[in-house]
Amino acid sequence: MATTQEIEESAAGATPAAPTTASHLTPLTGGTLVLGTIALSLATFMNVLDTSIANVSIPAIAGDLGVSSSQGTWVITSFGVANAIAVPLTGFLTQRFGAVKVFLASILLFTLFSFLCGQAPSIEILILFRVLQGASAGPMIPLSQTLLLSSYRPQRAGMAIAMWSMTTLIAPIMGPLLGGWITDNISWPWIFYINVPVGLIAAAVTASIYIRRETPIRKLPIDWTGLGLLVIWVGSLQIMLDKGQELDWFSSPVILALAAAAVVGFVLFLIWEIYDDHPVVDLTLFKIPTFTIGTLLLALAYGMFFGSLVLLPLWLQEFIGYTATDAGEVLAWVGLFALILSPIIGRFLPLLDSRWVTTFSFVVFAVVFYMRSQFTTGDSYWEYSVPTVIQGIATATFFIPLLGIILGGLPQHRIAAASGLSNFARITAGSFGTSIYTTWWTDRADLHHEQLVTHIYAGSPVASPVIQGMQAQGFSYEQALGVINRLIDQQAYTLAVDDMFRLSAWLFLAMIALVWFIKPSKGAAGGDAAAAAH
Repeated sequence: MATTQEIEESAAGATPAAPTTASHLTPLTGGTLVLGTIALSLATFMNVLDTSIANVSIPAIAGDLGVSSSQGTWVITSFGVANAIAVPLTGFLTQRFGAVKVFLASILLFTLFSFLCGQAPSIEILILFRVLQGASAGPMIPLSQTLLLSSYRPQRAGMAIAMWSMTTLIAPIMGPLLGGWITDNISWPWIFYINVPVGLIAAAVTASIYIRRETPIRKLPIDWTGLGLLVIWVGSLQIMLDKGQELDWFSSPVILALAAAAVVGFVLFLIWEIYDDHPVVDLTLFKIPTFTIGTLLLALAYGMFFGSLVLLPLWLQEFIGYTATDAGEVLAWVGLFALILSPIIGRFLPLLDSRWVTTFSFVVFAVVFYMRSQFTTGDSYWEYSVPTVIQGIATATFFIPLLGIILGGLPQHRIAAASGLSNFARITAGSFGTSIYTTWWTDRADLHHEQLVTHIYAGSPVASPVIQGMQAQGFSYEQALGVINRLIDQQAYTLAVDDMFRLSAWLFLAMIALVWFIKPSKGAAGGDAAAAAH
């Protein structure tokens, strides 16, 4: 079983779509089954790859398009927000148009917008196409699993899911490596162009095999008002977080307007969804304490997890001098233990109390972030990489147990809505976490910079010998000050990144207390997680 972020997506989307699968369809066999599995896995791999491939390319993208790295992170957050908003539509679209048609449309639109992302001449155009790319990607992962399950005999469903899950586990590991290599050796647009041949092949093979295996279609109402309010408050809040520092937060009328839109939109969204007969999000699930606490834990933990995956390569490239490839290698080490432990966790989780597994995961995350809070500018490659290796243990014991806690004890007819809502919260938290991490990092760096420059003044016993030594080597006074300022920036941003990792370590430890407010029966959570995934 995979334990990456995509395991929730599979549960979230596959469950609502599954009831529409035609029960009379016979399983595929032989070469057709192999080709179908490869095509569905390729589409999934392409989609999941795009969640991490841009992480190490942000400095190159920002530099090429003439914006700051903090503005460049919009390339990541815009995709995540659009993807999260699109997830609740999967069930409606599937029942209205059929799983195969929606899946093919999702692949082709994703491929088109990937090409247009590579063609983008400005950051604004790139963000627009990333939003459209993320929105079109919403149904792809859920429906790939739905179609995969319809291809296999029921007794082989476990093997099918295991194969699918390994694809979704490998893709996030390959993302930073591939993205770094492409950025360093070709150019950043090719991190998007590589989706084009993969998408076209996956669409062609899928159409040839599954077009005659369409699911039943029936018309259902959709909560367009609720969806519109969802877009307004989530979009306004995300833009506010991304632009806040640049516009000096609440001294800016733009930030005030975005904050007002987010608050008003959120309140209206809550009221509408509570009373609408066909809500896009079933908020009554929050009346269930286990679901509420589990979703909160998942959102907070994933927000910190994903925020750190963006922050670490930014710091390594901008202030340590790593290439995109080197930064990708540091991140990729998370896959070592994740690949080894994932099948073991998937097999034995139904026998364990998910609270203990989640607690263990949070403790390991806290240790990892504490180790990172000790980073200095002079550390070696392995000193930067060892915490990432250990993080693979936390990753393998994180996603499935928390999903089990969220779904544990829910009746079967509510699992679809619960999976979709928790998945929406997780993806949104990842985007918010990215914005919050990069914003606070810059704020802390400014504070440390102010503190460090107090030691630099005319006649300073610390700075004067250094400046005189540099002038003796041929530097002008202004050049010497420029070099010193660069060194101060490097130290300030390093102290700031240590602050962010230290805060994350304490927050992971604090969240352990929330885990034990949940009282699942032994094995139930794990069983429910397995049932939801399968």
